[in-house]
Amino acid sequence: MSRERSETQSVVPKKRLKGAAAWPSFVIAHDAIVWRIEERLKAEGLPEMSWYVVLWTLQSVPEKRLRMNELAERSVLPRSNVTRLVDRMERAGLVERERCGRDRRGWYARILPAGEAMKSKMWDVYGPAVRELFTSQMNSEESAVLRDVMDRLYANATKDGGLFS
Repeated sequence: MSRERSETQSVVPKKRLKGAAAWPSFVIAHDAIVWRIEERLKAEGLPEMSWYVVLWTLQSVPEKRLRMNELAERSVLPRSNVTRLVDRMERAGLVERERCGRDRRGWYARILPAGEAMKSKMWDVYGPAVRELFTSQMNSEESAVLRDVMDRLYANATKDGGLFS
């Protein structure tokens, strides 16, 4: 059976598309795109995409550091995953932990210059993959509509607080 589909076919059988017809297509497309990006990063000997997400999140804030719970929330990764991930990234010399001055129990994760260099190296693979697999598949109007829908979905999913709080 061919995996190709016509423009009118969905990526899942029609009998499964009752109610929330877009949901299966979203999940399948998301997983396929992430899998392809991970495949390309691995082929270049680079870390997994979650490392890029953490590095990007840390680099995008003015102080280039966040408390662990803030990092988990902003990167949309579970706190326990972020803790283990930061442990591995610290051993790789990409980030460092530093004590939070106002709360001796708290810790910051701070991106290091090597982390900024790794983020840039990963973007050289990640960016073209996003363009090829995602942005090239829609025009600017479709992109704006999709962003609006995704923003609403995120706002709804987080209206009671952070995802992992």
